[in-house]
Amino acid sequence: MPRYTAETWSACQVNSDYTVLLVGGTGRTGRLVLQQLLSCDIGVRAIVRSAGRLPREAAQHPRLEVVEADLLSLTDEDLRRHVRGCDAVISCLGHVLNVRGIFGPPRDLVTQATRRLCRAVEAGQPASPVKVILMSSVSVHQPAGRDTRRGALEKGFMWVLRGLLPPARDNQNAAEVLCDSVGTSSAFVQWAVVRPDTLLEGDVSAYTVHENVVSSLFRPGSTTMANVAHFMFELVTSPPAWDRWSGSFPVIVNANHRDAVRRE
Repeated sequence: MPRYTAETWSACQVNSDYTVLLVGGTGRTGRLVLQQLLSCDIGVRAIVRSAGRLPREAAQHPRLEVVEADLLSLTDEDLRRHVRGCDAVISCLGHVLNVRGIFGPPRDLVTQATRRLCRAVEAGQPASPVKVILMSSVSVHQPAGRDTRRGALEKGFMWVLRGLLPPARDNQNAAEVLCDSVGTSSAFVQWAVVRPDTLLEGDVSAYTVHENVVSSLFRPGSTTMANVAHFMFELVTSPPAWDRWSGSFPVIVNANHRDAVRRE
């Protein structure tokens, strides 16, 4: 069970020649990913619908390239151009938690984006596989019943949840694009589905990463958004971390979630 802290950064093999394509970079977690990458002088190409929502301290960074567009409205050719030359793709896309965001179109935002991004990478046939890191949720289950802590009641509840709430279904389908459609034998795409528990505000603190879920949906654990961003940064910059978690569904939880402050 790997344990991480803010000091883990010093062990990362940061390559300043890296370029990361970031989508969802204006969201609560995505903006933290953006700031962490830029703080290590890693190049970021961010596709955002509104450049004005980018963090002020990051917007003028010389290693940031902003593409102001609706990702799903980009042509395949445009998307291939934006992906070209990137070593990693991080998706922090999600649905806004209001009635329109939950039930309005596009209900399959994350799935469409994940599928199109992977296809764009594959079309470019990069010399080295591109890391695709998808921020997801513990409501997403692994294939073949690998989340062994989940009993029939939880599985049934999640089945109902995905039927009633489009974002829950979207997150599951997006993960399955990577697991089933891309798989683990692609010459061009490698992937990881990061599954945080309940998201909280708070600074980077000690956290643990697990192969399977560690708490019940009815008694959830918690994860600060800063820790999720830190772990995704680790996956991009640390070869040992990537070797450990590539092709898997890591679950991230705070080592002591009581230190985090719940977002109001």
